[in-house]
Amino acid sequence: MTRSDPGAPVRFGVLGCADFAWRRMLPVLVAADGVRLVGVASRDRAKAAAFAERFGCAAVLGYDSLLASAEIEAVYVPLPAMLHAEWIEQALLAGKHVLAEKPMTGDRATTERLLRLARTRGLVLMENVAFPTHSQHTALPKLLADGAVGEPRDFAATFTIPPLPDGDIRYRPDVGGGALLDIGVYPLRAALHYLGPDLDVAAAVLRTHPETGAVVAGRVLAHTPQGVTADLRFGMAHSYRTTCEVAGSEGRLWIDRAFTPPPGFRPVVRVERQDHYEEITLRADDQFANLLGCFVRAVRNGEAPGPQTEGSLHQARLVAAVEEKAVRFVL
Repeated sequence: MTRSDPGAPVRFGVLGCADFAWRRMLPVLVAADGVRLVGVASRDRAKAAAFAERFGCAAVLGYDSLLASAEIEAVYVPLPAMLHAEWIEQALLAGKHVLAEKPMTGDRATTERLLRLARTRGLVLMENVAFPTHSQHTALPKLLADGAVGEPRDFAATFTIPPLPDGDIRYRPDVGGGALLDIGVYPLRAALHYLGPDLDVAAAVLRTHPETGAVVAGRVLAHTPQGVTADLRFGMAHSYRTTCEVAGSEGRLWIDRAFTPPPGFRPVVRVERQDHYEEITLRADDQFANLLGCFVRAVRNGEAPGPQTEGSLHQARLVAAVEEKAVRFVL
C-alpha cells in the first residue's frame, strides 16, 4: 500500500449531497484531525453550494470534475446504494482512496472486484460500517471471553425503523437497494463480528413493497459450523429498535442502541444470570470518528484495514446467501 506524508492532512472530496452526509458524516469529517475537506460535488449546483457554504469547501458541479482534481486524494461516497459500484470504480481509476457508504456494492462479485482493484493500485477502499469500531462492541467480546454468560449458544440482532415517506429511494430497488442492503447489513455484520466469518444462512424470509418490489423487512436464521445460531431481524416497517443479545449456557447479555449510538451516549450492557442482574455503563464514543481515523491511518501510514475489508467481503457473501435462500412475501 502506498504511504504518504504522515503529517499532511488527507484532502477529501465528497461525491453527492446525501442527507446522511449533511447530518452525520461531514460534521465528523471537518472536525477530524488529519483531514481537510476540499470540495463537495453534485449534479445540482444549488445543493453543492449549500454544502460548500456550511462545511467551508468548494462547490463542484459534477462528479467527474471532482475526480479530475489533483488537489483531492480521497473521496467519500454517500450516493444511493446502487450507484456506489460505478463511482467507487471511477474514483479508484482516478487514483483516489475511497470511503464508501454501506453497502459498498449490491453484490459479492462486484465487491470482490473493487477491493482487488484498490489493492492492485495501492489505494484504500473502506466501507463505512462504523458500529464495530464503537467501544461497546469491543467491551462485549471481552465480557464473553471472560465467561460472563458461559458458552455462547445463540446470538440475536435487530435493526428496525418506522416506515419511510412515500417516494424514499429505499423503496426503489434500482436506486436505493431496499432494506436488506440499507438496514439488514447491520445485523448481518454484527453476527460476523460476534460469531466469526464462517456463518452460513439456513433460512430467510423477505417482505417486499407491494408496488416497487423493494425489500422492506426480513428475518434471517444463520449458524456457525458448531451450531451457534444467529437470529437477525431488520426492516423499515416497524417501531425503532437496534439491539444485540448473546444467550449462553449460564445467562445472557444485551445492549440497546447497538448500531446508532450518538457520540454522547453512554451504552449500558445488561448481564443476567441465575439470581444475578448487572448493568455495566460504558464510556461514550463516536463510531464514525473512529472509522474515519482508521481510514486516515490506512491512507497516511499504510496501516492495512484488514478487519474492515474482510468484514465487507463476508457481509457481501451473506447478503447473497440471504437473497438466494429467502422466501418472499408482499407486505
